[in-house]
Amino acid sequence: MAGNTFGTLFRITTFGESHGPLIGVVIDGCYSGIQLDLELIRTQLSRRKPGQSAITTQRMEDDEPEVVSGLINGITTGAPLTLLIRNKDQRPADYDALKNTYRPSHADYTYEQKYGIRDHRGSGRASARETAARVAAGAVAMQILKSENISIDAYVSRIGNISIPENISIDTSKTYHNILRCPHEATAQLMLNRIEEAAQSGDTLGGIISCTISGVPAGLGEPVFDKFHAQLGKAMLSINAVKGFEIGSGFFGTLQMGSQQNDVFDTDKNGKVFTTTNNSGGVQGGITNGMDITFNVAFKPVSTLMKPQQSINAQNQKVIIQPGGRHDVCVVPRATPIVEAMAAITTLDFLMIANVAKHK
Repeated sequence: MAGNTFGTLFRITTFGESHGPLIGVVIDGCYSGIQLDLELIRTQLSRRKPGQSAITTQRMEDDEPEVVSGLINGITTGAPLTLLIRNKDQRPADYDALKNTYRPSHADYTYEQKYGIRDHRGSGRASARETAARVAAGAVAMQILKSENISIDAYVSRIGNISIPENISIDTSKTYHNILRCPHEATAQLMLNRIEEAAQSGDTLGGIISCTISGVPAGLGEPVFDKFHAQLGKAMLSINAVKGFEIGSGFFGTLQMGSQQNDVFDTDKNGKVFTTTNNSGGVQGGITNGMDITFNVAFKPVSTLMKPQQSINAQNQKVIIQPGGRHDVCVVPRATPIVEAMAAITTLDFLMIANVAKHK
């Protein structure tokens, strides 16, 4: 199976299955001499892990990271950095009844068509359980970016049809103050009510995560095929359940005239270049311009419903799927640290590429 590696210089490879003994990640290209902050890794993992609140799957995993290579006395050596996360509450038997059934909107049918076999135990590699490994790697990247004064802040801006009102100032320091990962408390309560309604009917919801990368210098990006926003979009679209990505003004920008959309250049009193608006989302011509990078990521509703659904089995016979197992009604809040992780990995990778180019 190819496609388990992301990045060029800061490169991650994830491994393991949802209901196997463990999952993990190998980080190749991490700088040597980094004092690794395991507590930051634990914090990010705790924000993604199952069983953290009443609105998430009740699978109970502590998601404790184990570093098994690339570290001596808490300092990175420059060798491949390997982190393991053991699965302690896997229940493969929950999926026995679905062994020969294709669940609607899952990867069951497509994986079997591609590989001739599939892991029916919670979808194996196709499970969102894999993203815990990305979050661990992203937390490593965040530590390096912090030393470069680059920060990443993601938050839930929409659940279903409930959105943070426009033109409201957002304080992202409050994002993790509630289980919805929404920094606007009044909207968070409305979102919670909507999720509870969906749960009572056995249905699910999707939503949008908004993210800002601050402190990125101008000049990152590799045109023409490796534009900064192209790789960022790939990173986001590789996350389970993601169906849409937009940067800057995104689709809304199509409603504007060019005179409204253009970002006018100016300089501050210190001679630093900036743009008076940021419709470009911090990227022009595929290269960062020094402004904040702003983007939105759209997540579809969770595919597993807690009510019967019609489908077919491997013999092409119609069947009724009965609900079972442990599943989220809305995965969006738990996906916030995943978006942050993939943004950090993408940004650090481009920063490393730029630093190599400068030293040629």
